[in-house]
Amino acid sequence: MVKPMAKIKKIYDLTGKPVGKIRLPKIFDTPLRPDVIKRAVLAIQSHSFQPQGRNPLAGKRTTAESRGVGLGISRMPRTKGPGGRAALAPGTVGGRATHPPKSEKKIAKRIPKKEKRLALFSSIAATASKKIVAGRGHSVGDVPQIPPIVTDKLEGLKRTKEVEETLINLGVLSDIYRVKESRKIRAGKGKLRGRKIKQAVGPVIVVAKDRGIVKAARNIPGVDVMTIDNLNAAVLAPGTHPGRLTIWTTSAVEKLDELYGGREEP
Repeated sequence: MVKPMAKIKKIYDLTGKPVGKIRLPKIFDTPLRPDVIKRAVLAIQSHSFQPQGRNPLAGKRTTAESRGVGLGISRMPRTKGPGGRAALAPGTVGGRATHPPKSEKKIAKRIPKKEKRLALFSSIAATASKKIVAGRGHSVGDVPQIPPIVTDKLEGLKRTKEVEETLINLGVLSDIYRVKESRKIRAGKGKLRGRKIKQAVGPVIVVAKDRGIVKAARNIPGVDVMTIDNLNAAVLAPGTHPGRLTIWTTSAVEKLDELYGGREEP
């Protein structure tokens, strides 16, 4: 359970100094539901899977037939002519697969709309719990408060250096170093398939509107920028684990209250 928290939080400017206060929406009081969050994240991930299957005629392009009984050989289908090697049947060299994967298989998972909404609410509430965020592995020792709330000037930053300076002032630099130190080369053939590097997940910046921050922050390891309209459980709980370190802008919190604050909780 996410413990009831103080409704009033400080607002920080780009230098890390408090410049005001804001009341958090009631959505941040949603109980923690890791089971629902896991179902929602897996459903979101399943929509990015690429269907795969075998050619329906694979292993069947042959005239092999069984020669019947009484010849002192097995009844395996065999090719015509000299040699007469086995073919067509499962388990034979060049034969068909026993139960091959089919491209028409339904791999996209779906969950009820209210359940998906509850997962989003619970993921948002988990970002306001220092215990859950630290338990996920984030370095939050220098962060003044959880969650960090910044003025809307953050949305207008257009240079990577400016974003890095802001993250340093907010005490998030140690979490960026954690991501950099976690980078390693993947074992296996995934190195050859466009996913050579593995790294941890860093903080996410939630804004009401992109005014340059997305492009400015895209080169910082582990940092993602999301608008409030595109927020989902997979972003706030990567790998089905809730409690991602989340930096909110003032407009994002206010718009969060507009979108979900006045509705009944599922």
